[in-house]
Amino acid sequence: MKPNKLRQLIKEGKPTLGVHSVIPWPRLVEIMAVTGAFDYIEYIGEYSTYDLETFENLARAIELYPNMSMMIKVEEQSRGYIATRALDAGIQNALFADIRSADDVRECVASSVPKPRKPAGATARPAAESMSAPTQSKWVKQMNDAVLAFMIEKKSAMDNLEEILSVKGVDMVQFGPNDYSVSLGNPDRAVCRKLSKHTIR
Repeated sequence: MKPNKLRQLIKEGKPTLGVHSVIPWPRLVEIMAVTGAFDYIEYIGEYSTYDLETFENLARAIELYPNMSMMIKVEEQSRGYIATRALDAGIQNALFADIRSADDVRECVASSVPKPRKPAGATARPAAESMSAPTQSKWVKQMNDAVLAFMIEKKSAMDNLEEILSVKGVDMVQFGPNDYSVSLGNPDRAVCRKLSKHTIR
């Protein structure tokens, strides 16, 4: 199980560069990783197709490249289940869409961090480590190293941004101008650009 490159860079206070993909093809992950141009790839599950086997195949592909980690973007419905299965499979990070409040964030964090389990509860799940299950301690470290990111794309989320950022477990946020403008009922791009700068501090 390789180190989480995104987590390492955040700990060091360094900027990161990611790339989006909506194509559930492991070879594409390898093509992006071999360039060495990106720190992480964000698989946008919210807008793509996948099954649970897809997570394992994507994780096996990214495992080959220590210079890059992977993130999955999950939609609002069933986000806890999808994020948990993706992280267990070896996709190292998760981005949660359609956040509206600090309570939403707490729910997402609670579904993504290690909880006391019997050893079989963790080791029975696959992870991309030589296609074998991780030990209990490695599984806990993998979950603790996961970067949890949250989309700020609703008016209520922007109104409650300070409270959202204060929730333990929030590593980063992304601003979604298109969905945000829809939530305002007034797609004013100038306003969205201004608020985008507000979320980057």
